[in-house]
Amino acid sequence: MKNLNIVPLEPAKVLKTRVYEALKEIIGQMDIYSGQELPRLDERALGEHLGVSRTPVREAISRLEQEGLVRNIARRGAFVVRKTKDEILDMIDVWAALESMAARLATSRASDAEIAGLRRDFTTFDDSEEARAHIDEYSETNVRFHQTIIKLGASTLITQMSDQLFFHMRAIRASTIKERDRISRSVIDHIRIIEAIEKRDSSHAEQLVRDHALELAKHVDKYVDYLD
Repeated sequence: MKNLNIVPLEPAKVLKTRVYEALKEIIGQMDIYSGQELPRLDERALGEHLGVSRTPVREAISRLEQEGLVRNIARRGAFVVRKTKDEILDMIDVWAALESMAARLATSRASDAEIAGLRRDFTTFDDSEEARAHIDEYSETNVRFHQTIIKLGASTLITQMSDQLFFHMRAIRASTIKERDRISRSVIDHIRIIEAIEKRDSSHAEQLVRDHALELAKHVDKYVDYLD
């Protein structure tokens, strides 16, 4: 360790980062598109939950507000931001472009072991009846599947851009997967996407992933009236 220019970590900064990351994870798990009321962030309750004072929680909320994830309303408190239908549709279109390109790249960049992991990890629910019986578990698996496609593309820029969209994409996927038996289509689509990537068929994998995302856009546009 001699001659290394190591700067000690500042405990206050470490705590701020940990609280920020924890709060972002908590918000990410919320079903922010259900109900009429915006989800409210209670500083006191969050501080107790995380075992910290209200100060780092308040600072984390301020940082999340700068990122557009939280909005402070005078005399009411901090609330998680919900996007409008038009904003969500725009996000899905961009996500479709990013994830479909990631799928195309995955067919040439992902290792055999990584591709084998797709089938191992994401065909647990190989029929829609089982998926419906474990809807909450499937919903989380569905989200992880799309994250994994992005990861397998091995593009730093695609990953960074998709991270900016993921918060609301995760929420809208979790909300809509339970509607109008979308779960059956999801199970079938995932298996077809996995097969295309296994065959390293770049064009087919890209098209399947794009179509899958755009089907979500069609559903949101036609049926999701709670975003209006």
